[in-house]
Amino acid sequence: MKLDIVTIFPEYFAPLDISLLGKARRAGVLDVRVHDLREWTHDRHRTVDDTPYGGGPGMVMKPDPWGEALDALAPSVPGTPPGTILPPPGGGLSTPPVLDEASPATSEDASGPVPRLIIPTPSGRPFTQADAVRYAAEPWLIFACGRYEGIDSRVAEEARTRMPVDEVSLGDFVLAGGEVAVLVMVEAIGRLLPGVLGNADSVTDDSFAPGAMESLLEGPVYTKPPVWRERPVPDILLSGHHGAIARWRRDEALRRTARHRPELLSRLAPEALDKNDRAVLREAGFPVDGEGMAD
Repeated sequence: MKLDIVTIFPEYFAPLDISLLGKARRAGVLDVRVHDLREWTHDRHRTVDDTPYGGGPGMVMKPDPWGEALDALAPSVPGTPPGTILPPPGGGLSTPPVLDEASPATSEDASGPVPRLIIPTPSGRPFTQADAVRYAAEPWLIFACGRYEGIDSRVAEEARTRMPVDEVSLGDFVLAGGEVAVLVMVEAIGRLLPGVLGNADSVTDDSFAPGAMESLLEGPVYTKPPVWRERPVPDILLSGHHGAIARWRRDEALRRTARHRPELLSRLAPEALDKNDRAVLREAGFPVDGEGMAD
């Protein structure tokens, strides 16, 4: 997978060289390239922002540097022959496949993969584990790290004419910039790529994982020693009875979800709940048996 990240703070992404993602980069599983937006400015102060039209506090990121950055990373310029690459002002970037200006905004084009542009913003739709799974199947993602009051809205509008564009949010809060959000998303996506995790099966029991855990939180986990500060590991986990352990983990996931994120349980299909599930949820105080499960 190829990832291009555009930011005014390239140094923010040093953590991508460590841990699992660092190993994935060195192994060639993940190709991450970080680009300084200021390389596409042309004034002595390398200006990337200006005052907002209509007044109000704060500054807005100018469209010109962003437009030039996207042109350089994923060229699609009227009159440009197929195969022509537009180099960035500072040089040093790779030469991705060129899109014909008539190409549809899909992930594959006749001339090669089309990038998906992801813009983190508190006004976007929530980023979920399902999104991470979907993005992990893409060949090429471009992340645009906004700052100040955000990026001029025309940048996303223009980009949609030549590539898919997603505006996503990490939650109901505001950050100083998109860099932290991009780090979070890259880790969530990168760990799902084949060969990144030591045990690929470990993602199936994650909170929110597609399948049985899609609307559930993972339950408590334990390791050695069996007793720590007079607190023992639950006996069932030491029993070796795999079926009983799986049932215990399912029950604990239901209980934890009811306690911390009860709104997730409303997404569970009533017909997918067995007798034991219903008993656990009833004990946890969550309505079952037609008492508002889907409301």
